[in-house]
Amino acid sequence: MKAVDDVTFFVKKGETLGIVGESGCGKSTLAKLVISLMKPTDGRVVFIGSDLTKLKPKKLRDTRKNMQMVFQDPLSSLDPRMTIKNIVGEPLVVYGIARGETLTAKVLDLLETVGLKKEHLNRFPHEFSGGQRQRINVARALALKPTLLVLDEPTSALDVSVQAQVLNLLMELQYSLGLTYIFITHNLNVVFHISDRVAVMYAGKLVELGRTEVLFTEPAHPYSSALLSAVPVADPDAKRERGILQGEVPSPLRPPSGCRFHPRCWKATEKCSQAEPEFREIGPEHYVACHYPLKRPESG
Repeated sequence: MKAVDDVTFFVKKGETLGIVGESGCGKSTLAKLVISLMKPTDGRVVFIGSDLTKLKPKKLRDTRKNMQMVFQDPLSSLDPRMTIKNIVGEPLVVYGIARGETLTAKVLDLLETVGLKKEHLNRFPHEFSGGQRQRINVARALALKPTLLVLDEPTSALDVSVQAQVLNLLMELQYSLGLTYIFITHNLNVVFHISDRVAVMYAGKLVELGRTEVLFTEPAHPYSSALLSAVPVADPDAKRERGILQGEVPSPLRPPSGCRFHPRCWKATEKCSQAEPEFREIGPEHYVACHYPLKRPESG
C-alpha cells in the first residue's frame, strides 16, 4: 500500500502551505515524512539544502531542531504524568540547552509567548482546556527555535471560538518569529484564513496546488471544485451549485487505474480510466493533475 504516492511540492521560507483533503488521503503520513518521523520508501525530503533521507543519525538529530510538529489531539500528545514545566522544557533538556533556574526561566518565557502564565508551570495536562493544551503543544514546539512548524489538524479537536484563538496565535507567532508553516487540515475555511498556497490531496496523490485566492476562485480540478462547493456559507439565502460526488473514496490497497478520481468524476472519459494525468503547471504557480481541467491552461 502506498499511503503517499509520488507527491512533490515545495514550501517557501516564511509562508504557510495548506494541505487539504478527505480523511485517509495521506495528509498525516505526509506530515510525518516531512519531519522524518517516518522514512520514505522512495524519494527525497530536502530541508534547506539537506536531503533528510540520507543524513546520518547525529546530523539528522541536529537538523530536526529546526523543524517541529504540532499534533492533532492536544491531550494525547501531552504526557499526563508530567507537569507543564517538564513537558515544555523537555526539548531543552534533551538537547542540553538549559537546566535548573535557566530552564524554568526559558519555559516561563515560552508559556508567556503563547498566552499562559507562571501559575500554570506545575499543573498537569488534565487541568487545562483544549485550547490551553494546544497552546502548550505550540510552546513545546517553539522551545528549540525552529524555522518550520508542521501543524497536523491543530484545531480540529477544538470548539469554533477556541479554533479562532489558536489560529490568531499561530499567525501572530509566524509574523513575530518568521516561521514557516505546513498546515494540514480538512477545514477549507481555516485554510483560506491562514494559507498563502494550498495543496489538494486525493487518495495519496496531489491533484492541485496553487495560490489560495486562485484555487478558491478558479479551482482547476473537479475534486477541488466539489470540495469548495461543500463549504458552508453564512448567508441562508445564498444559492450555489453543489458538486455532489458519487461513490466512496477508493481503498489505498486497490487504487483505480489511471486518474484515481475518475470513478467519482463527472468529466471522466475512457482516457481518465487508462492514463494517469501529469501534474503540470497551467498558470503561475498553479499546478493540476487532470486531463480536462476546469480552468483553461495559460498559453506560452
